[in-house]
Amino acid sequence: MAGFSRTSLVPLIVAFGAFGIVTSPGIKAADEIQNANTTQASPVPSSLRPISQQQLDGAAGDSASWLHSNGSYAETRYAPATQINTSNVAKLKPAFIFQTAVMESMETAPIVSNGVMFLTTSYNHVYAIDAVTGREFWHYKHKMGPVTTFCCGPNNRGVAISGDRLFMGTLDSKLVALDAKTGNVLWSTQIADPEEGYSETMAPVVIDDKVLIGTNGGEYGIRGFVKAFDANSGQLLWTFYTIPDTGSEGVWAENDAVGRNMKRDIAAEKKTLAEKGGDFNKTLGGGVWMAPAVDRKTRTVYFVVGNPSPDLYGAIRPGDNLYTDSLVAVDLDTGKYKWHFQYIAHDVWDLDAASPPILIDVKDKNGQTIPGIIHGGKTGFVYVHDRRDGRLIRVSEAMIPQEGVWTLPTPTGARMLPGANGGVEWSPMAFSPKTRMAYAANLHQPMTYQVEEAAYPGGKIWLGGAFKTIPAEQQWGRLVAVNVDTGKIAWGYKTDQPLIGGVLATAGGLVFNGEGNGLFRAFDAATGRKLWEFQCGAGVNAPAVSYMVNGKQYIAVAAGGNTQLDFKRGNSLLVFALP
Repeated sequence: MAGFSRTSLVPLIVAFGAFGIVTSPGIKAADEIQNANTTQASPVPSSLRPISQQQLDGAAGDSASWLHSNGSYAETRYAPATQINTSNVAKLKPAFIFQTAVMESMETAPIVSNGVMFLTTSYNHVYAIDAVTGREFWHYKHKMGPVTTFCCGPNNRGVAISGDRLFMGTLDSKLVALDAKTGNVLWSTQIADPEEGYSETMAPVVIDDKVLIGTNGGEYGIRGFVKAFDANSGQLLWTFYTIPDTGSEGVWAENDAVGRNMKRDIAAEKKTLAEKGGDFNKTLGGGVWMAPAVDRKTRTVYFVVGNPSPDLYGAIRPGDNLYTDSLVAVDLDTGKYKWHFQYIAHDVWDLDAASPPILIDVKDKNGQTIPGIIHGGKTGFVYVHDRRDGRLIRVSEAMIPQEGVWTLPTPTGARMLPGANGGVEWSPMAFSPKTRMAYAANLHQPMTYQVEEAAYPGGKIWLGGAFKTIPAEQQWGRLVAVNVDTGKIAWGYKTDQPLIGGVLATAGGLVFNGEGNGLFRAFDAATGRKLWEFQCGAGVNAPAVSYMVNGKQYIAVAAGGNTQLDFKRGNSLLVFALP
């Protein structure tokens, strides 16, 4: 998920902080951690109660709270509240605006529990505020190491909550547990070594006292993973590596998931593997950018895996490069592999799988309802799978242009669409059970792909070339509704700028989505008709959330812009309600 500005020809290395940090491993308890980085503004109200596992399991039906970054373990981003609906959304007004101390990109999805909201900013600040008034309770500022290594901006996409604790991954690749009432650090553990290119921007997931978290770093030659930590102690429970010890060459696939030939020189790849062996597996990438989904009944964790390293120079990594660009299922209790489905083998276009999967029931090819899982790809398709074995049931119609598909990168640069940013980037989709539609925020950003030989640089950015935007070609976005049972596009709304940030659907028949120009909009979920908009003053490049307090529904969204597409920065969280 390498990030680029809308006009630059090279990675934003300075903005991304392409550096390393050395930190000591292990867990640090509260008495070893300085809590001077937490500022207390006023006491958290006594109404804030510990969150039980039962509440986390039932979050999808809880209109009062927003307890997961994507709404529930199924990650549908669907709010069951109906107070704000198609008949009255035009009356929506700001209830309050909360300004943070960080003027930088905001991709957070706030957590709301018992009238208290927890939101994060870039550089790992956490705020606890009153979800009705915006009054600040406490502010935690993570004590960052002297240098960090991360791609695509210093972002954080939110905390997880369980019991009386919050959990956050940090840019210096730590997992931190905070006291929800005070913001004080309870424990901190090192997830991986930032000097080798690891960092954390995803919101974790907590289930059965396990904190699940993946890793960034696919642009730095890391070996990707998902790890489970004990929520009470921070001890590591299991690790699933997205690059297997052996067998990453896969089946030498010639076609992508849609059946299009990828123009691989498989004979040359096999020759390289025979001559040089498989040592490249240790630096093959495969980051996990976004929160995993969890099926409680089967105790299965589902997540998507990013691009291989180096992004464009595939000659030194022969084979399919498993499990990059894949949807993967593992056992919740052990991390043991269950199945995978690879969308693009031997990816040399940086079209990694990034947007989180969604667990829903779907119609199979015979019209039978089965457990399904869907994923919106940077390829510009929504993929519909059988959740039990990963089998691909159908692929949606293309949501964005597909031109010169799988044209290989060249030393001088070759044009191919989609460009390296998508399709559906990391932006979470939403799904409405009322319409049977998935809602996907797409971007169209024409690029050329240029490749060059590049040896592993030891934890520094490692692309093996560059993605180059084409100044003469228009860039735009498209919010698309896809019927998951047919793959047909029901409607699409074209925007002036590429869309990145994420979608919210509600039982009130609405879809909310933001844009880099500052517009936050509501649409009729059935027809795509624009019903309301508000200018937020900075890029709305974060997914919105819904909650209720004292019977009143609120919609909250961050407006801080985006580093990856260089949208206008800000530092605000805006909350809306009916008068």
